[in-house]
Amino acid sequence: MNNKLSFPDAPMVLKNFLQYQLVIQGKSQNTVHEYYYDLRTFFRYLKNTLYNLSDTNFEEIDIKDITIDDIKKVNLSTLYDYLSFINLNRENESRTRARKVSSLKSFFKYLVDKEEVLTVNPTEKLETPKLGKTLPTHLSLDEAKKLLDTVSGPNKERDLCILTLFLNCGLRLSELIGINLKDIKEDTIRIRGKGNKERTIYLNGSCISALSNYLRLRPVDGVKDADALFISKQKRRISEQMVQVIVKKYIKAAGLDPNKYSPHKLRHTAATLLYKYGDVDIRILQEMLGHKNLNTTQIYTHIDNKQVKEAAQRHPLA
Repeated sequence: MNNKLSFPDAPMVLKNFLQYQLVIQGKSQNTVHEYYYDLRTFFRYLKNTLYNLSDTNFEEIDIKDITIDDIKKVNLSTLYDYLSFINLNRENESRTRARKVSSLKSFFKYLVDKEEVLTVNPTEKLETPKLGKTLPTHLSLDEAKKLLDTVSGPNKERDLCILTLFLNCGLRLSELIGINLKDIKEDTIRIRGKGNKERTIYLNGSCISALSNYLRLRPVDGVKDADALFISKQKRRISEQMVQVIVKKYIKAAGLDPNKYSPHKLRHTAATLLYKYGDVDIRILQEMLGHKNLNTTQIYTHIDNKQVKEAAQRHPLA
């Protein structure tokens, strides 16, 4: 992985923070880009507030010249005004606002603890917007089967293997495209998850069959990324964008809503089906999904209301 990201329009203090998150904290490039977009919006708001740039298009406000002195003017009131701005002017939902608060907290903590350019952290008492509990969107068992049955065409074996691993193993998109041939050992695959943390995925019969069928046809001659498991038509490691296109294609072919389902929703599907039908302990599911916090996994215990209803009916006093 390239450990040097380029953010030419960012001030140096922001570049240093992003590089710290990538190299020292081991955050993924996707996460670092989210930090960048969140903090860029905040810096544009800050510059507009400090220098009254109301005549300038918000998206065109240049933040390269933001200084530490500008940042030192941020207080709790500034932050709440900013949250009001992204709520009312940019119509950010509570989940998006909560993520931006998290980005701000990480950034200011870095300035206090690592750069030591601030003595007071203005985000210390900043509250995160409350989030309503939402259950993850997922396919039903019949919909998952129908999705697999739609796979066809010249790349059938590759595409079927991709969907099968998503639906059975609950992989993240970045984890799937990062699989190398050397990671596969008999009925296991070594996966590199968030923060480069490794875990072992055990393959069931469907995964082994789909993988074997694909490997028999996987291109070998002229492949530019020779160790990559999934290869594109250009004979390179398949990209995240291409996998997203593949998933949307078959979602649509299965008569499902391509705007509702994505590779991440297939990860939710794997976890949901395994918990619902596999009688799997929640901690095993946590290990399989690579969740750092058990609370993240526990959302799947609230999915099947039918099971809850049936359990209530089995109560000895019912």
